[in-house]
Amino acid sequence: MPRRSATMLAATLLLIALLCVSVMMKVPYTEMSPGPTYNTLGVQDSSDKPVISISGRQTYPTTGNLNMTTVQVTGAKYEPSLVSTVIGWLRGDVLVVPHDNVYPQGQTDKEAQQQNAEEFASSEDSAKTAALSQLGIPVGTEVIVRSVVAGGPAEGKLHAGDQIVAVDGVPITKYPQVAAQIVTHKPGDTVVFTVVPHGKDSPTPSAADEVKVSVVTTKADDENRAVVGIRPDVTHTYPFQIDIGLQDVGGPSAGLMFSLGIVDKLTPTDITGGKFIAGTGTIDDDGKVGPIGGIAMKLIAARDKGAEYFFTPADNCTEAAANTPSGLRLIKVETLDGALKALDQVRAGQTAALPACTVK
Repeated sequence: MPRRSATMLAATLLLIALLCVSVMMKVPYTEMSPGPTYNTLGVQDSSDKPVISISGRQTYPTTGNLNMTTVQVTGAKYEPSLVSTVIGWLRGDVLVVPHDNVYPQGQTDKEAQQQNAEEFASSEDSAKTAALSQLGIPVGTEVIVRSVVAGGPAEGKLHAGDQIVAVDGVPITKYPQVAAQIVTHKPGDTVVFTVVPHGKDSPTPSAADEVKVSVVTTKADDENRAVVGIRPDVTHTYPFQIDIGLQDVGGPSAGLMFSLGIVDKLTPTDITGGKFIAGTGTIDDDGKVGPIGGIAMKLIAARDKGAEYFFTPADNCTEAAANTPSGLRLIKVETLDGALKALDQVRAGQTAALPACTVK
């Protein structure tokens, strides 16, 4: 065989081998893509149930959209090939990130879902608190079960969201009191919790809502200390019922949009003025807006849904400004109050003065 032909054959075989290796080789990356968006003023996709339901307080008609945005993420066990990862890097509608950025320390899908559910519940609570505080409506507090340790003594007996009224008959008003009462026992003792089960509580729960739950303690790791396997926390109480219902959505990033939706329903002013507003951002009890992940994918999801404006957390502004889809205008937000003032400007047609995101 002529040397030139042999060289070409060898090169072709090498190329084929490299392609096969790149297709077969798995790399530790995770892919994000635009997820669904939900109008917090509207209904859930699969039913006529509103995303935000308020009872026990006068509400007002709304128009327009206040859409929260999401990202879709591949599972913890997903192992993309080198080829698919490179293709993802080249595409504009997929974000490829190191696996450990999304699933730290070998986190499983179940553990990630649990964490996202807890963050979502906390986000709901802060969204309600921030919205009512903005409107000058008093907010109270109560002690709840924030999470239950898998395989622990309390699993199946106590549940995330249960209100803890008393432990062994001792009234609970602050969450450190729960642990303080439990450690008066020895491992193997029974602790009796008086709780209002999650989902059965009301703005003004009564003794009729309470149930007693007995849990046998176990020994804490490497310590002769009694535990039941729960994490207590404080949550807020409200003078009327506010329910946020979305299935298969987790994480804390919808806080701002939930707060805006609640404010819109509780005030006579139609705060969107009929405009299509989307956005993202965590929110704390004081109404401060925090950064989120996957901003570029959320911008695409909002644009594809028809949004005109996008509320963008200040700390995400630089990345967002560098990835803004055509036809979508970013509005920089740092607080709930700032977002409401921006909506005032949108309704008044004073859009030139809106706080903007810029590329540094």
